[in-house]
Amino acid sequence: MSRPRSESQTVMRSETTDDSAIPVLIDTDPGMDDSLAIITALKSPLLRVVGISAVSGNLPAARCYQNIHTILHLMGRADIPTAQGASVTLSRELANDPYSHGEDGLGETGLAPAPLPAAIDYAPSFIAGQVRAASAKGQPLTLLAFGPLTNIALAWMEEPRLPQLVERLIIIGGAFGLQREAALYATGDNPVSEWNVYVDPEAARRVFHAGFALTAVGLDVATHRDLRLLPEDEAALRASSLPEARHAAGILDYVLGRGFKTYNFFIDSCAVVAAAQPALIETVCLHCDVETQGELTRGMTVTDVRNHFRWQELPLIAAAKDADFPRLRQFVLSNLLAE
Repeated sequence: MSRPRSESQTVMRSETTDDSAIPVLIDTDPGMDDSLAIITALKSPLLRVVGISAVSGNLPAARCYQNIHTILHLMGRADIPTAQGASVTLSRELANDPYSHGEDGLGETGLAPAPLPAAIDYAPSFIAGQVRAASAKGQPLTLLAFGPLTNIALAWMEEPRLPQLVERLIIIGGAFGLQREAALYATGDNPVSEWNVYVDPEAARRVFHAGFALTAVGLDVATHRDLRLLPEDEAALRASSLPEARHAAGILDYVLGRGFKTYNFFIDSCAVVAAAQPALIETVCLHCDVETQGELTRGMTVTDVRNHFRWQELPLIAAAKDADFPRLRQFVLSNLLAE
C-alpha cells in the first residue's frame, strides 16, 4: 500500500510556484488513468493546477470526488481547491462502464480514502467562478477535461462567456478516423463511440458548438499502437519508492492482469501533455459534430472531410492526429518518477 507524503513534503510542494507555469483547471472522473494524469499535472513544472472538479463518468461524481481527494492526499496537495458535479448527465442516467476501473476506481491499488472537506462546491459554478477570476487577473485558464463534458456544458450555460474567457479547452474525447486505433479501441458501449462522449453526448454536442478553442485528443492518439510502456519503464516504476510510482505500478498490474495493453496507463495524460508541451501532439482542423440520437451510433464524433458538399456549419475543432510518442511517454514517466 502506498503511503501519503510527509508534512514537510506537503509544505515544500504547496509553497513551490512558478509564474511561468500554465494555469490549468482539471475536470475529471478518476479512474485509473485519470489519477495518473492528475499526478503528472501536479508534478510538471510547466503547469500550475488551480483546481480539480469531479464529473460522473467512470464512476458517479461522488466517488470520483473521493478519489480526487485520495490522490491529492497521496501527493500532499490538500491545498488544491476541489468541487463535485451532479451524479447524472444532462438528460440520461449514468451509463455502466464496460471497462471497469475496479471497485475503488483506482485499480484496486489499496489507497485509503482521504478525508473530505466539510463543504463541497458545485462543480459547474466552481469552474465558472475559477475561470472568471483568472480572466480578471489577466491569467486565463486552460481547461483539461479527462471525462464526460457534463460539468463544462453546465458551466457554459451558467457563464455564456466561458469559451472566450479561457485560453483553450483540451479534452480526452472522440474517435476521428485519423488512425486505425479509432475503430479498434472504441470505448463507448457501441462499436463507434468513445466513452467520454458516449456517456453524455448532449453535453459534448453543446460544448463542441459553444465556440471554445477546442483540442480533442481522441482514441486515434490516446490508444495508439506506439503509446506503450517499455520494459525499462516498468522496471523503473517498480523500483521507485515514491508513493505515486507505487500507485502507478499497482495500476499497471491491474491493467495487465485484465489483458489490456499499456496505452491504458497514458490515456488521460495525453491531455496534460497537450497543455504542457503542445508541440508533441500533431492536430488537424476538422468539421465535427456529435451524434445524440442514433441507436447504433450514440456518442459518435462525426467528421465531414469531403472535398465537395461539406457541411461548413459543423463546429471546427483541432483533433489529435499523431504524436511524438517516445517524448510523450518520457514526459509522463519523468514526472511520475521525479523526486
